[in-house]
Amino acid sequence: MMAPPFKDDGRFRAAVPEDAPALALFVNMAGEGLPHYLWSRMATPGQSAWEVGCARARRDSGSFSWRNATLRVVEGEAVACLIGYPLDDGPVVSDYASMPPMFQPLQQLEDQACGTWYVNVLATREEHRGKGHGRALLELAEEFARRHGRRGTSLIVADANLTARRLYARMGYGEVDRRPMVKEQWENPAREWVLMVKPLG
Repeated sequence: MMAPPFKDDGRFRAAVPEDAPALALFVNMAGEGLPHYLWSRMATPGQSAWEVGCARARRDSGSFSWRNATLRVVEGEAVACLIGYPLDDGPVVSDYASMPPMFQPLQQLEDQACGTWYVNVLATREEHRGKGHGRALLELAEEFARRHGRRGTSLIVADANLTARRLYARMGYGEVDRRPMVKEQWENPAREWVLMVKPLG
């Protein structure tokens, strides 16, 4: 794990395993309830969906790991979260047929973002929204991208999340491609996943 490209001035901090409950909440916010739906299906008898989410956040590896998370801090409270990682240079050919149908469109889009630093999660607690925390974390993502020698930053957003899409557009992200969602029993008004990329000079 590389040292974070920011000074520990109290505004940001790298996550630690003990942040797992907060990370699970942030991931579910960003995923609009999809993570909780998936965790509920992964849970063993007597285990809650949140317990599954926390266990995954505590892992030392994997895309959803505390090692990939940075927290925005206000008066000691984690109010927003960025989870991301560098994607390998392409081209990428994944075995989509072996994946659960819900994940196939997401992986198809992510594979088009090779060579970027991928913003897997960006979320802010509801009472702290509209205060620039998301923008600050996106700017931090660009610093991560430069430090890793990536050509830009990328993310995937639901087409119905217009507030987030407007923020990303203002930050210089452009739409690259989109794929229809596979929802199963997950309830969400969106219809498509949208890949957005911001090139970095």
